Amino acid sequence: MRTRARRLVAAAAAAGLAAVVSGCGAGSATAGGTTVNWWTWDDKQAAAYQTCADAFEKDHPGVTVRISQYDVNDYFTKLLSGFVADTAPDAFMNSGQFFQQYAALGQLEPLDGYVKKSGLDLKQYATGTDSYRYTDGKLYALPMDWATAGLYYNKDMLTKAGYTAADIDDLTWNPDDGGTFGAMIAHLTVDSHGRRGDQSGFDRKHVEVYGIGALGVQDFTGQTSWNPLVSTLGWRMGDRPQWPTVFRYDDPRFVRTMNWVRKITDEGYAPTEGEFTSAGNAPSSSQLLGSGKVAIADDGSWSATQYPGIPKLRFGLAPEPKGPTGRRAAESNSNGNMIWSGSRHKDLAWQWVSYQESEPCQTAAGRSGTFFPSIPASMDASAAALKKKGVDLSSFVDAQKSGALYPVPAYGNGTAIQKTVQPLLQSFFAHDRGDDVFPQIARETRKLLAQRDD
Repeated sequence: MRTRARRLVAAAAAAGLAAVVSGCGAGSATAGGTTVNWWTWDDKQAAAYQTCADAFEKDHPGVTVRISQYDVNDYFTKLLSGFVADTAPDAFMNSGQFFQQYAALGQLEPLDGYVKKSGLDLKQYATGTDSYRYTDGKLYALPMDWATAGLYYNKDMLTKAGYTAADIDDLTWNPDDGGTFGAMIAHLTVDSHGRRGDQSGFDRKHVEVYGIGALGVQDFTGQTSWNPLVSTLGWRMGDRPQWPTVFRYDDPRFVRTMNWVRKITDEGYAPTEGEFTSAGNAPSSSQLLGSGKVAIADDGSWSATQYPGIPKLRFGLAPEPKGPTGRRAAESNSNGNMIWSGSRHKDLAWQWVSYQESEPCQTAAGRSGTFFPSIPASMDASAAALKKKGVDLSSFVDAQKSGALYPVPAYGNGTAIQKTVQPLLQSFFAHDRGDDVFPQIARETRKLLAQRDD
């Protein structure tokens, strides 16, 4: 116990915490009964799950579910503080990036016993549960949602360029000439003289409209940029599906894809990373599409609700391009619902968490259209709700049902990997480094993945 306490304090210090967060944490006994505390960083999911909390309370007289939402920039440090101060919530939403750290610190309650006792069918989750099994083989979370990437586009720009929705729905890509995807990006690009990217005299130094938003180095997984491309070549980030020992950035398929991405950026068809950033603030992909700066935005499924509210924008949503084999492929990640090992009401916390991840709750909360439920039937309800708001999610739903999506592997030291890999990728896109940077990146990930993130 003392060793775990020392590790917790060290983790909190590493996170730069000046003081321990105080306030409501683990479920507590009140005059009116018992309170179960559940935390999230997503304000939309907090509001959506309140419907489930109300229903849960009716079925559990004397129990109150208190949902707390904190800004994502503070959320994970608040959790660490709560672990140290014994004030963490009974259950909470967690990102896979911090899974290893919390499990290694002994702060997560294994769920296998609860699953067996309750008879919960884990096969009902489209995302599977492997990403939340730790190296000890135990399950520490139920999947809450899922997410992937797609192509959001300006319908008017597409029509003006002579394309139809059917054209963008059936794009192909390869790392040699870019396929019809590369050709469309070039044709949609327009310089200050009105010349298109595939026309004679195109001025790549004075671009008014880019064919697509930046595809470079937003993060080391490339989920909304290069990942859906290189994945069609059969590439996967890790050397094994879960808990990889190295990220395969030195794979020839990855290197060829990065060279293609750098090439279209050099040719002026996509902006350089940070080109539109002002005073440290970067516009979202939806803002760039709405402002007319780009014709296509490769963006996450979680952004779908942002596009309908943009004035004067008629947008469409298309699937990622098919690869050389005629198939699509892309990674899909899922947030996990976890129980704190220090909770004083673990059984009640399990009842709440398992109800959250049941079809009745997922369907009720999913009708908000603000997240993609982990249960297929509930996802259909969410898609129907968004369709009424003008957002057609069929490309995302089809990708999941067709088997085009694969889960992000569970891994550790994500924060350190991001800080190490991103500058190296930036050096490649800035032409400060060549292909020699990729073996170095792979070596760095091997070292970092071997370290305990605790």
